[in-house]
Amino acid sequence: MSTTYTLTLGPLTRQLPLISLNATTTIASFVLLGDAELTAYAADQLNQHLANIDFDYLVTMESKGIPLAQALSQLTHHPRFIVLRKSVKDYMRMPLITPVQSITTSADQELVLDGTDAALIHGKRVVIVDDVISSGGSLATAQTLLMEAGANVVRQIAILAEGDAAKRTDIDFLAPLPLFTTKK
Repeated sequence: MSTTYTLTLGPLTRQLPLISLNATTTIASFVLLGDAELTAYAADQLNQHLANIDFDYLVTMESKGIPLAQALSQLTHHPRFIVLRKSVKDYMRMPLITPVQSITTSADQELVLDGTDAALIHGKRVVIVDDVISSGGSLATAQTLLMEAGANVVRQIAILAEGDAAKRTDIDFLAPLPLFTTKK
């Protein structure tokens, strides 16, 4: 097997390193952080998916979705976006906390919404923004947390849908990303 996967997104090409998660599953590691060119291109393309969607806030999960949410926030003229953090921070007031399981993280994690942000999005229409949707664990946890805060999720978007996520009809994404299985 090759050591990289070639991702083509519109006019952009990236060589993604193949990373073995366990004895049977390998992923093409997509890291958006630091790739300003790809972030800008993806935001422009995803902005077109949001053209006829009425929403109040973009919401993303820490950390790789942050630059995408920032770029989309500017393109859609929404001056503020919300970040679901991976841990409680000292500055948070009455945070909402939900455990999450992700395909790329073996340790226990949680998603945390600052109570101040929860009050801000209560009764509002939100769009969940992510870099890659894989198993859907983080996405489902984000939905639960946002519903707990009283927000209405009107759309879920990502740059890539990995593996079976590409078959989902409840998300918008720009390109599929294969999962690689290793035969024993």
